[in-house]
Amino acid sequence: MVIRDKRAHQFTDFLRASNLTVPDDVPALLVKQAEGFGVSDATLYLVDYEQRVLAPVPTPGAPPREEVSIDSTLAGWCYRTLDIQQTTGTDGCTRVWAPVLDGVERLGVLELTFELEQPNLDEVKVLAGLVAEVVMTKQAYGDLFERVRRRQPMSVAAELAWNLLPPLTFGTGRLVISGILAPAYDLGGDSFDYAVDAHTARIAVFDAMGHGLEAGLLASVAMAAGRSSRRAGKDLAGSAAAIDEAVSAQFGPERFVTAVLADLDLACGRLKWLVSGHPPPLLLRNGRVVKTLVGEIAPPLGIGVGVAVAEEMLEPADRILFFTDGVVEARSAEGVFFGVDRLVEMITRASASGTPAPETMRRLLHTILDYQEGALQDDATIVVVEWQGPVSRLFDP
Repeated sequence: MVIRDKRAHQFTDFLRASNLTVPDDVPALLVKQAEGFGVSDATLYLVDYEQRVLAPVPTPGAPPREEVSIDSTLAGWCYRTLDIQQTTGTDGCTRVWAPVLDGVERLGVLELTFELEQPNLDEVKVLAGLVAEVVMTKQAYGDLFERVRRRQPMSVAAELAWNLLPPLTFGTGRLVISGILAPAYDLGGDSFDYAVDAHTARIAVFDAMGHGLEAGLLASVAMAAGRSSRRAGKDLAGSAAAIDEAVSAQFGPERFVTAVLADLDLACGRLKWLVSGHPPPLLLRNGRVVKTLVGEIAPPLGIGVGVAVAEEMLEPADRILFFTDGVVEARSAEGVFFGVDRLVEMITRASASGTPAPETMRRLLHTILDYQEGALQDDATIVVVEWQGPVSRLFDP
C-alpha cells in the first residue's frame, strides 16, 4: 500500500509539475520524473506527418537521438501494434518502448531505460498515458512538438487545413473513426470532420474546387459552416443548405465544394447520408465491399442544394469507407489510375487480416504516395468509420 501510494504521488507530481511549463520543458521534466520509477533515461518520440518515422523530442543537455523508422524497428513495431516492447542489451540495461496515445490516436512512443530495476509494465503504461496528456495539453502553447513532427516545410494551405482538422483517429466501445490526408505538407482543398455524442456520430468529407490556398480557404468555409449548423442542431439537409449558402455567399457560383455528410445512430446502426457531387461511400462487411452507397447524388455545394438523404442499416463490425477523387485518380508513372478496385482490394485485405483501422489507414497512405512516387496531382483523403455494434464493448465484462 505504501509503494502504491508513493507511485500515485509520483504520477500526481508529474502532472502538477507540468502545469507551469512550456513544451520545451517537457523532455527534461519527463527525465526527472521518470527517475522516481527507476528509469535512468527517457525519450519521447513523436510520429511525423506522413507516419513514416518516429522523431525524438530533444532533451536539453542530452546527446541528440536519431529518428527511427516505423516499419523496421522495435519502436516502430510498438507504434504499429500498440504493444509494449522491451529488450535487454549487452550493457545489462532493459529498454522499454510504450505507445503514447490520446485515446486511440497514436502520438508516438516513449523509450525508457532501466539500469537496476525490472520495469513494471503497468506503471509504464500509466506514465506513457500521462505523457500523452501533457503533450496534448502543452502543444497549443508552443511550436516544439510541431517542429519535431515536420520533415519538410509546410505550405500555408496545409497549415490552415491541419489546424482545422479533428484528431485523425477517435474510438469508443461502439465506434472507430480513422482518416488520412495527403500530401501532408501541401494540402489544399480536402478536409474531413466528425463529432460524436452519446447517441450519434456525424461525419463530413469535403473536396474543394481547385488547388492551393484558394481551395484551402474554400474548404475551411465549408467546414466552419458545417460545424456551425451541426452545433445549431440542424439535420443533414439543413447542414448541406448552410454550407451551400456560405460557400455561395463568399465565393460566388463559379466555385464549389463536393461533400458527403453522414449521421450514424450508435444505438441501432442506422446510417443516413447525402452525397453532393462527391464519390459515394462504400459499405464493407465481413472483409469485402457489399454495396456502393449511392443514393441520389446532388450538385456540389455552392451552386444550389438538391439533397436527398438516404438510409442504410449497418451490422456490427461494418465499415464505411469515405474518400475523395484524388485517391482513385492518383496515377502511376505509366499514367494508370489507382482506381476504386485497387482501393477496395487494399481495404478488404486489411479487413480480412484484422488490421486496426488506424494502421490500415497508415499503410494505405503510403501505398497511395508510393504509387504516384510521392508527387500527388490532387489531394487524397480517406476516412473509415467502423460501427462495433449496439452495445458498448468498452464496458463489457
